[in-house]
Amino acid sequence: MSETEKLILVIRMRGQVRVRPQIEDTLDKLLLGRLHQSRLLFITSSLQGMITKSKDYITWGEPTVEVIDSLLRKRGRLPGNNKLTDSYVKKNSSHSSIKALAKAIASGKGKVSDVEGLKPVFRLTPPSKGHRGKKKHLGVGQGGINGYRGEGINELAIRMI
Repeated sequence: MSETEKLILVIRMRGQVRVRPQIEDTLDKLLLGRLHQSRLLFITSSLQGMITKSKDYITWGEPTVEVIDSLLRKRGRLPGNNKLTDSYVKKNSSHSSIKALAKAIASGKGKVSDVEGLKPVFRLTPPSKGHRGKKKHLGVGQGGINGYRGEGINELAIRMI
């Protein structure tokens, strides 16, 4: 991982109705085709442009190792909708466990694609205690849910896992 790349967790927060075709195409390229789907991505200049373009439909921020571990354990899926297990990770990757994989991803030394067969998209549930309001951004005084959250993505992700 170079200095310009950083890990973010991206979650789609708005649905599929009345989305402009260009933005829907961008979300499809990010593999965020449905509401409450999420991905762990390393930001590059090309991905930064895609995120900026679809900012009205997604929220993103920097996840902690604990959130990545929880995401992989509870929402990591294999073909056939089977759950990800420590034994599968040990057998099909160079990592010894899900915790080791989460640490490698957080430090930039690993990727979700390191585990053979692991799906890159995590399907989440709606957040417990609900949303504040979907249409506005997280800006000062706006009270919305879309846009950049920074460390606040961890609290939201825990509520959705």
